[in-house]
Amino acid sequence: MLLRRATTLPKTLQNLRSFSPAATATAALSLDHIQETQLTYLPGFPRPDPKHAETILAVPRSVSGKSISAKERKAGRVPSIIFEQEDGQHGGNKRLISVQTNQIRKLVNHLGYSFFLSRLFDVEVRAEIGSDEVIEKVRALPRAIHLHSGTDAPLNVTFIRAPPGALLKVDIPLVFIGDDVSPGLKKGASLNTIKRTVKFLCPAEIIPPYIEVDLSQLDIGQKLVMGDLKVHPALKLIKSKDEPIVKVAGGRVSDTQKK
Repeated sequence: MLLRRATTLPKTLQNLRSFSPAATATAALSLDHIQETQLTYLPGFPRPDPKHAETILAVPRSVSGKSISAKERKAGRVPSIIFEQEDGQHGGNKRLISVQTNQIRKLVNHLGYSFFLSRLFDVEVRAEIGSDEVIEKVRALPRAIHLHSGTDAPLNVTFIRAPPGALLKVDIPLVFIGDDVSPGLKKGASLNTIKRTVKFLCPAEIIPPYIEVDLSQLDIGQKLVMGDLKVHPALKLIKSKDEPIVKVAGGRVSDTQKK
């Protein structure tokens, strides 16, 4: 379906702001590609399941460092940071916090690593553990999480603020469907998965939890590229639309094909 190109930003997009110089440049260059659409989840596209919504509880930290981080982990907490900007490590405002190890471990195990990093959470910063005094409550996206190589215990988490109007670069997980009816796979071919996540510039209001990749029409030797992905028109692909995602390779050649 062809969508009419916007010559000016629609009202629903006028307040969008990016959180890094790179993102700002990307957004400026892509104004011609922003479609006139409301910043809401559209029918037929994945949306976050409300049953997985959870408020992440946190307490403030005044200092950072290896010794402080070690003490936090020993106390059952994960040293974390909430950045104001997407490139916050290069000067953006930040808040030092600690979150509960058990809660983060449960969320990562339940959602999956990539799905945890593509989901917005409410982060509630309280004065201290067990306190009812809320210092701040923000909407945030987990930007990165470092897990212990042996135990998968969370060692630190980085969040990025995601208020309404924010544009965020998000690695969206890919979910493959239709493999059971793919002509190529039914002939014994193998599925070569090249990408498991794809980075998009997303308005904070409509970050998809995942993107479905339909394999049902793929025959031997055929592939899907990033430009084949069906996503909300307000999402902007960061990399080339020609980069491959998946390919059906090998398999048996039938007598009909040999002829």
